Amino acid sequence: MNRTLCFLLLWLALAVAPGQAAFVNGHSYVPLADWAQANGLKVAWLRRGDQIAVANHNLRAIFVINSAAAEINGVAVRLCFPAASARGIPLISQLDADKTLRPFLYPPRTAAGKRITTICLDPGHGGRDTGNQVGAHSEKTYTLALAQELRDQLQLAGFQVFLTRNDDNYVELPFRPAQANRRGADLFVSLHFNATENDRQDVQGTETYCITPVGASSSNAQGEGAGYGPTSANHNEQKSILLAWSVQKALVHLLGAPDRAVRRARYAVLRDAIMPAILVEGGYMTHPVEGARIFTSGYRRLMARAIVQGILAYQKSLQAPAATIPSHTKHPTHSVYSHSPR
Repeated sequence: MNRTLCFLLLWLALAVAPGQAAFVNGHSYVPLADWAQANGLKVAWLRRGDQIAVANHNLRAIFVINSAAAEINGVAVRLCFPAASARGIPLISQLDADKTLRPFLYPPRTAAGKRITTICLDPGHGGRDTGNQVGAHSEKTYTLALAQELRDQLQLAGFQVFLTRNDDNYVELPFRPAQANRRGADLFVSLHFNATENDRQDVQGTETYCITPVGASSSNAQGEGAGYGPTSANHNEQKSILLAWSVQKALVHLLGAPDRAVRRARYAVLRDAIMPAILVEGGYMTHPVEGARIFTSGYRRLMARAIVQGILAYQKSLQAPAATIPSHTKHPTHSVYSHSPR
């Protein structure tokens, strides 16, 4: 009896008709085709039957049914909740529609004449906090070296830059965004390098984090900043995901590194920032090839160049003409979804 009841409740939770919302595992979902039509996008199943794309002139997003893996304009992005399907109808969580996709469709704009002038760089770890340790190599050494190289390149590009630490000293986590807040930084960029105990020969690549939306789980494995409540950083979460995406795109392109996606986290250094803020994991120190590159100044110089390019692209995107929001965006009246994947 209990099994029958559970099955019935699950079926009722997933049952959805075109134009109707659904609840999947307690979260609100909408038919992807309805959302796409309301926002001027076309829907197409890809060659593999579990992948579906939505696209218009400025957005192409690819989703994998029953997976949080997605791709937005060629860059991997982790969704807040997996894409789903009910009775052959693909669904997207309302939270992802609002917090993951909408910023790319309708980017927030800066006021006329307003530009990014001051950037705070946060070299991870320091002092007694060595960060990841691989042989004689401490993460804290290379985050500082990268921050110093990045500072020099940003200054050449015309930005004012300051670091949360300028030498091998320990800085409490809350003090890092607090410095950026107090000194009026326009952007906050925290710099780190990854490591793993398993599959060291295989795990490599860059990933870039921004703040987790209220109501979603973070995608960082360590669980730092667990919870679902609002933080100061949520006020700028739309700009932060655009900044993370721009930097991740540049890192993958220039470094030729595997794309480990734009991800969400409530890291302490992100939670209290009152400006757009990201955390960059520049690669895996434990990978035999990527790690050796991280330890060289030439590779860090290239990585710094990629981050500069990402910041410049982000700034340009905020100054472009604003997109027009369709009048029917919030209230689609019918579905354009007509068939199951083949």
